Amino acid sequence: MKKNNKKIGIIIIVILVIAGGAYFMFGGTKQTVISVQALTVEKGEVTKMVTATGTVEPLTEVEVGTQVSGKISKLYADYNSVVKKGDLLAEIDKTNLLTSLSQAKASYNSAVTERDYLQTIFDRQKSLYENSVISKADYDEALYNLKTAKNTVDQRYSDLQEAQTNLSYAEIYSPIDGVVLSREVDEGQTVAASYETPTLFTIAKDLKQMQVEADVDEADIGEVEEGQRVTFTVDAYQGTVFEGKVTQVRLAYTEDSNVITYTVVIEAENPDLKLKPGLTATVYIYTLELQDQLTIQAKAVNFQPDVNLVQAYEVQEGIENPQPVRTPETSGDEKVVWKLDGKKMRPQKVILGESDGVNVQVKSGLNEGDKLVYSIEASKETVSGGSAESPFMPKPPGKNKSKK
Repeated sequence: MKKNNKKIGIIIIVILVIAGGAYFMFGGTKQTVISVQALTVEKGEVTKMVTATGTVEPLTEVEVGTQVSGKISKLYADYNSVVKKGDLLAEIDKTNLLTSLSQAKASYNSAVTERDYLQTIFDRQKSLYENSVISKADYDEALYNLKTAKNTVDQRYSDLQEAQTNLSYAEIYSPIDGVVLSREVDEGQTVAASYETPTLFTIAKDLKQMQVEADVDEADIGEVEEGQRVTFTVDAYQGTVFEGKVTQVRLAYTEDSNVITYTVVIEAENPDLKLKPGLTATVYIYTLELQDQLTIQAKAVNFQPDVNLVQAYEVQEGIENPQPVRTPETSGDEKVVWKLDGKKMRPQKVILGESDGVNVQVKSGLNEGDKLVYSIEASKETVSGGSAESPFMPKPPGKNKSKK
């Protein structure tokens, strides 16, 4: 019996110890704490951008071709050759062209001789006709033959000029100062210019000035204008940002898989020749740039607190007899933000301007340095139970005595 009583006593002590520990660990009281978060009105910028992709191209690109057929006898330029206007780029074999020129000269000289001969005949027939020696028919025949000969001379002269021109086409010259981007022929290759001019070279005028042809979505094109600042990057030089400006917004559209885009031309300086034709560019067009403006973050504009929570916060902060707060009515362009004045929260009417989704321009109603609340929350926080008494633990002597 004594052993059982001893076991029971040990069990009771263990229970009391566990209960006391749990009280001190998890016990205590919970109270509501209201916290606010605020931001500062400050000077900043409001920026809007349109993003697009495009291709880097030379500002001026010229295709150089030939207007006569023949075999390429000599090339004087290659890829990346720097050329000046008038430099000889290539020659076409002149053998056939010289033959054609000789034939044209012979035909022309023959026609001139024939014309001169018929002119002499006509002069004689005219004199005889005026003296009534020959008939009118003989005179008309002489006149007809002379006119025909003159027309033949004109035709042969045109043929001669064409042959001379074709011979000059055998030498291909650069039409501009620039750099050869591509060469499409080799020496010994035959080119045919029967229906269209074959391209021999492509020359870029000046690679120190480049342009980006960007495809802008129809949803964004209304914001893009000539003169706007542009930054862009290319994969070839990651981390490098290039500058440019919009010089043209083309009216013609492109449709691809039911997506409408417009071409926007952007000019950019390229002094170190990093930008190369054909590079893909990621383009940022600045459609709005407001510098050194009084701004607030958009989350302060969207903040609408529970007015009862506002009053409870002021009570918590020790403000005696806080007055009920109401959101004022607004008109026109007015908006309401919540200003933190010391420990008080008060609604403030403001006039706002442009927004980029993050920052909003403030036109009136606030000053630099003002604090605006953008969040107010109530949460339960546990007060430490270390100073509280556990109902399970023994009391010190005299603790349970009533006061007399």
